[in-house]
Amino acid sequence: MAHQVLNHVAGCQPPPVKSAWSLVCLALLGGIAFISAAPASATGDANEIDVYALDGGNFTLKDMGEFSDTGEYNGKRGALADPCFLIRHPKGTLLWDTGLGDKLAEKKNGLDDDGYHLSVPIPLAAQMKKIGLTPNDVTYVAFSHFHFDHTGNANLFGSSTWIINKAELKWALSKPTPGGVELKTLSAYTTVKTRMIEGDYDVFGDGNVRILKAPGHTPGSQVLEIKLKDSGTIILSGDRSLSHPHQPHRSPRANL
Repeated sequence: MAHQVLNHVAGCQPPPVKSAWSLVCLALLGGIAFISAAPASATGDANEIDVYALDGGNFTLKDMGEFSDTGEYNGKRGALADPCFLIRHPKGTLLWDTGLGDKLAEKKNGLDDDGYHLSVPIPLAAQMKKIGLTPNDVTYVAFSHFHFDHTGNANLFGSSTWIINKAELKWALSKPTPGGVELKTLSAYTTVKTRMIEGDYDVFGDGNVRILKAPGHTPGSQVLEIKLKDSGTIILSGDRSLSHPHQPHRSPRANL
């Protein structure tokens, strides 16, 4: 059952869900809508894997029209969650996506830009502190894709090894810069340790945490498969909507 899977960090409230589409997006963005107080185990105490859901921020939109090519959301308001996930494994820790960015948490009323309202209630670093970690303790950072709402805190993890999909990096660096990409949030990729991948990748080498190739939303989009003893296999899906020329992915013009 989904509610057995994730440990929700105390004091970090789930983002508001204000429409049926938002509930779908919560599932698409993070794969899980229910969170328990106890972490799940993969193969027993000796090889326990804990999965934590972290609040990477949230969006409210005046017009959800860009999220459908049928017109059914045109003019309708909605809200989207932007979760990140921390996986604790006996061989290290993996952070999957990094949210909107802790700088946005400094804006108490959030940020309004071009039809979006963005907010980060609690900085990612503060949430990690609640489970006894700092950014320097994270072994690996990986991304479902390189849109700004998934890379906002990437540069906090300069001590981590970044697992980067080659096709996604090539696309993000193309000219003109693709919509939704904020290269400044990824600038540390030139100095951090990197592990470049082209397809599926077994993060810890035991088959329990695997990055799976899933292009469509962007050329190098990926999903994360986690095998847990009590809950079985879960997929953290990232954004799975296909990108179309008439459905651009906007990024706020304001400095995040």
